[in-house]
Amino acid sequence: MTSEKTALRLSERIGAAGRLSDSDTDELVRTVDAARESAARLGCADVVAFATSAIREADNAAEVLARVHAETGVGLDVLSGEDEARFTFLAARRWYGWSAGKLLLLDIGGGSLEMAIGLDEQPELAASLPLGAGRLARSKLPQDPPDRSDVRALREWLDEQLADTAAHFDKVGRPDRAVATSKTFRTLARLTDAAPPSSGSRARRTLTDTGLRQLLSCITRMSSADLAELDGVSSARAHQLVSGALVAEATMRALSLEELDICPWALREGVILRRLDHANGDDHAAMPPGMSHPVMTGGTRSGQQADERTGRKAQHGARWNR
Repeated sequence: MTSEKTALRLSERIGAAGRLSDSDTDELVRTVDAARESAARLGCADVVAFATSAIREADNAAEVLARVHAETGVGLDVLSGEDEARFTFLAARRWYGWSAGKLLLLDIGGGSLEMAIGLDEQPELAASLPLGAGRLARSKLPQDPPDRSDVRALREWLDEQLADTAAHFDKVGRPDRAVATSKTFRTLARLTDAAPPSSGSRARRTLTDTGLRQLLSCITRMSSADLAELDGVSSARAHQLVSGALVAEATMRALSLEELDICPWALREGVILRRLDHANGDDHAAMPPGMSHPVMTGGTRSGQQADERTGRKAQHGARWNR
C-alpha cells in the first residue's frame, strides 16, 4: 500500500575502531522512531524490527540496540548472516515455486554477500560473507574513479575469499535455476539492458556474465558523479556500483554461472512470509532464535504490502540499509 525508505548506509559508517559513532546512532534512533510513527499513522497492526550486517558486526552493537529501544520503544532483532540468507532464499522460492527445482540464491548488500542453495523452502546450505558493496567500496576502492591496479587487486582478492565457499556449494550440485536479489543486482541487470521497472515485477530480468564483463569495462573508468547519471543508478549508491559489480562477477565466476534471474522479492518479503506462515499456524514456519515478531529492519520501508501471489496483505515497518 505504501513504502518509505531512508538510506543510512550504516555498513559504511563503522570506523576503524569497529564502532558506530554517537552521531550515527542518533540518526539511527531518529529513523527508527520516524518509521514507528509512520507505521502507527498508517494503521499497521504489527511491526517487525530487524537489523543486519552493520549492527551485527559493530563492537558497540549492544549499546546501540539498547539506545534504540530506550528512545523509541522498538526492539531490533539482529539477524545472523545465515538467517539473512535463509529468509531471502524463502522469498525467492515462493516467487519461483517448486518448478524451479534446485534453487541457488545470491544477494549483495551493503555489508555482506548472502548465498544459499537447496530444493526445499529451507536451503540445504546457506552462507554469509563480509563482501558487501558498500564495505568494499570504502576499504578496497578508495579512488574515484577507481585505480586500475585496485580493481585488479580486488578481483584477485575476491577470488581467494570465495574459493572455499564455492567449493562447498559445488558439492551440493548444480542448481536448476540461479537467482539474484538486491538493489545491486537489479541495477546491474538494468544497465545490461534488462526490462525497465515500468514493465512490472513479473517481467523476466536476467544478468549474464558476458553483459556484466562488458559493463565493468565501462563503469570502472567512470567517476561516481558520472555513474549517478546512468539510468537506474541513484546518487546514494553510485559510489558502490563498481565494487558491487566486481562481487557479482567474482561470485558468478566462482560458481561457474553464466546467467542469473533477477528476483523482485528479497529479505523483507522473506521475513514477512515466514511471519505470515507462523501466524497461520504452519508448524514448519518457526522463526529463528530472537525473531518472534514481524518487521522493521536493517534498511527502511514502512506500511503494508500486498502479497502478489496469495492476495494476502503483509504489514511491515522500516528497513535500514545494511
